[in-house]
Amino acid sequence: MTTRRNFIKKTSLGGAAFTLLPGVGYSNIFGANERINVAVVGVHSRAKALIGGINAYSNAKIIYSCDVDSEILKEHSTWCQENIGYIPKEEKDFRKMLEDKDVDAVFIATPDHWHAPMAIMALQAGKHVYVEKPCSHSPYENDVLVAAQKRYGKKVQMGNQTRASSQHKLAVEEINDGIIGKVYKGEAYYTNNRPSIGKGKIIEVPKTLDWDLWQGPAPREDYKDNIHPYNWHWFRKWGTGEVANNGLHEIDILRWALGVDLPKSVTSFGGKYTYDDDWEFPDNQEVTYQFDNDKLITYKGHSRGKIVVPDQPEAIVYGSKGAIIFGSNDYTVHDLDGNLVKGKNEIDKMDSTDTMGGGSTTVLHVANFFDAISKNEVLNSPIVDGAISTMLTHYGNIAQFTGRTIRIDQSTGKIVEDAEAMSHWKREYAEGWEPKL
Repeated sequence: MTTRRNFIKKTSLGGAAFTLLPGVGYSNIFGANERINVAVVGVHSRAKALIGGINAYSNAKIIYSCDVDSEILKEHSTWCQENIGYIPKEEKDFRKMLEDKDVDAVFIATPDHWHAPMAIMALQAGKHVYVEKPCSHSPYENDVLVAAQKRYGKKVQMGNQTRASSQHKLAVEEINDGIIGKVYKGEAYYTNNRPSIGKGKIIEVPKTLDWDLWQGPAPREDYKDNIHPYNWHWFRKWGTGEVANNGLHEIDILRWALGVDLPKSVTSFGGKYTYDDDWEFPDNQEVTYQFDNDKLITYKGHSRGKIVVPDQPEAIVYGSKGAIIFGSNDYTVHDLDGNLVKGKNEIDKMDSTDTMGGGSTTVLHVANFFDAISKNEVLNSPIVDGAISTMLTHYGNIAQFTGRTIRIDQSTGKIVEDAEAMSHWKREYAEGWEPKL
């Protein structure tokens, strides 16, 4: 069976080296009461929840807000004054912020195509990194990021904040203790009713936006009116589709609960069924992952469409003696006849997650990241593990793009005997932007 340790040890990129930026050392060891100075990059939406977590930690302070859109940056500074009582320095070019030796940790909440390249650059600059999910835009970047963390030894946490949920931790503990017997299957669900993104028109780049830096590692494109600030999610040059956007959370819960890492094979069915627009991913998709010991995970994603299933759970884990149903903030245990064994009111500590991924789980996840830096506590989602859940979403997209089952070499993570599938392993990069080892 593939383990996290073997996966990283055997990956073809695991032992290579990076070039360290001039003047960066490894001497900044934190004491328990020493302040951690933070920069937040990408401050449009998700950053607000992260800042709530940062502000809740007494020994952390945000010293930079970074965004390539000066209008978003200005609005964010007003929000900071109103919500955290001060305004961090404003910076459009994150590379200048990385040069500041006073920055200890970087929070990355940018579009997906920037996650791994920016995290790698931050590691090279000697910073700890909290990177939003998915941690990479491609399997290649996954490998490079994990190897970079190994090389520099800094803390890297992925933003799958459900790993901080006390009730989900308890559910996994109870699964491991045998409350539903031998587990064998997990089902993940995501449902939404996203609108059409239309067909974009090429227009002049807004004067407030550095479009070149927004694109960064991605090949250059003309600016269209339906990309920024959110719909980039649904374009393959910048986003990773719904399976990696929201599906990753539920897939990650099931990986955790079933105790599995890389799958043996992946199959995806689905397509784009709703609007005639620029959306480039399936808007309805079902992915099946087959693991060792006859365990399997299925992801059922309904991103767009007229009907949204009410009260649909996030995930279900099936075992030989019953099942556990995960909600966003709770779980219930049932026997084989469907009878309730343990209900929501019996779970002592209930954490919350709002529709933007905020709530106490984000606060707890951010606090865990800081505690790992200052107290060397174990991360909830170290990048070596977060990258595996991200890899599963990449496999789901690749299986969908090729239209067939893909098979995985569990010792390396590579797709075997399928050149077309492996052609999706690595994206094209703008000249000079490819992350390398």
